[in-house]
Amino acid sequence: MNRQANEQVVVITGASSGIGRETALEFGRRGASVVLAARNETALNEVANEIDHAGGMAHAVVTDVAEWPQIERLAQEAITRFGRIDTWVNDAAVAEYSTVEEMSIEEIDRIIQVNLLGMIYGMKAALPHLKLQDSGTIINVSSVLGARAVPLQAAYTAAKFGVRGFADSLRMELEHEGSQVSITTILPSSINTPFFDHARSKMGAEPKPIPPIYEPSAVAEAILFAAENPRRDIIVGAAGKMMTMMQKVSPSFTDRYMLLGGQMFKQQKSDRPNGHKDNLFTPSTGMGSTTGEFGGRMTQSRSLYTHFLGLHPNRGRAALAAGSVLGAVALKRRTSS
Repeated sequence: MNRQANEQVVVITGASSGIGRETALEFGRRGASVVLAARNETALNEVANEIDHAGGMAHAVVTDVAEWPQIERLAQEAITRFGRIDTWVNDAAVAEYSTVEEMSIEEIDRIIQVNLLGMIYGMKAALPHLKLQDSGTIINVSSVLGARAVPLQAAYTAAKFGVRGFADSLRMELEHEGSQVSITTILPSSINTPFFDHARSKMGAEPKPIPPIYEPSAVAEAILFAAENPRRDIIVGAAGKMMTMMQKVSPSFTDRYMLLGGQMFKQQKSDRPNGHKDNLFTPSTGMGSTTGEFGGRMTQSRSLYTHFLGLHPNRGRAALAAGSVLGAVALKRRTSS
């Protein structure tokens, strides 16, 4: 069993906004020591102040995760400041909504560097410290798009698939060594964060999340749970679970379903004209935010599926088995009547 959250030293990349920010604040509320990493120094300092006032301890380190020396420095600063690392959360990400044809090579490179290499660098930087302790957890925030592709996000999807593959390989190496270090992959469904305001768009309109939409607190709950209770994968949101199940049953059918009426293109395009400044190459500015512009009745603050089943896979398997038995009994009664 890992340390309780209030005893942990946690490193979080992408901590200036969205999921990373909400997770950092929740760790801070529980009294953890949190090392915050992102490119936006103003937003990082704001989060650090909130954590300090909430009873935790915070240390902000301006970091571009696409640069290995900066990730090395981040790990070393955590050790220098707090003496150890218990949980490392890889969350930083950038995005572009565009067809592959319209994307430039520079844009593809940047997305892969941040979303894939940035997480690989994080795993590499944390690993020697966790192995030396023979304890701790690396948590990678992938996406449901790391299990099922959608159009208009090819580079993002490729990176998220890659994160899962790299993490799965590392996990097997650690298990082979008998290490107590755990690796968890979080796969969120659509989340109401500033991610969509920060993304580059070539659709002629601002992007929007594919419904249904969940609040960042739903993902933060899964991350904090995994920091104390090692899990292999955690899907956040029943919609994401359904998408991954459809992918397992029939990828080609899922393709056709998504393309029916062009729905997967339409659902990612808002009615607002494109005009904001993205953070693909340059960091966002200002104080930052946890949530985006898709809150209210449109979102769910908690995923009941994740809370009751996703965090507890044995319950999920038992529910599936019970459902199968009940279905078989119902079918037998229907055929015998």
